[in-house]
Amino acid sequence: MAQNIEIFGNEFEVTDNIRDYVAKKVEKFDRHLGTIDDIRVDLAYIKAARSAADRYVAQMTVRGKGFILRAEERADDVRTAMDTTVDKLSRQIDRFKGKHRGRGDGKSAVDVAVEIEAAPEETETTPVIARHKSFVVIPMDEVEAIEHMKLLGHDNFFIFCNAESGLINVLYRRRDGTYGLIEPQIG
Repeated sequence: MAQNIEIFGNEFEVTDNIRDYVAKKVEKFDRHLGTIDDIRVDLAYIKAARSAADRYVAQMTVRGKGFILRAEERADDVRTAMDTTVDKLSRQIDRFKGKHRGRGDGKSAVDVAVEIEAAPEETETTPVIARHKSFVVIPMDEVEAIEHMKLLGHDNFFIFCNAESGLINVLYRRRDGTYGLIEPQIG
């Protein structure tokens, strides 16, 4: 499993000691989810964080056949941030396994994390696309899309392929806490 773990540091030197610590922490994921393809761990040190307790950031993405799980936590120590991220991801795995146990239809959950980074405001009159992102979508129904939206922690919106219509839909959270669904119509 160690060959499937990618560890990246942003303003942070990833030592062998940290690599060993991360590998030890993520070993248990393989026992709980047997179909893990890879695990990406991003560690960062943010010098300008508002609080000293939020200087270290640990973000993990677990990809497997038919699913993507992601968690991020901040702390005053890189090991503490890593521990809380692993705990959060473990809870997501438990939720994921409980909802998708015994389905066998090949359409288990997929999350395709679409994260939009806000581009800085510019005085130009022409809009600038700051980032292009592509991802694979697997058909799912609206209930599964809401589950994935919650699992990823995406509060604003989630893009998915509707299993009934075969079209790309956008699920979004409304201000009153309910959900809205945008269904395109080709005209």
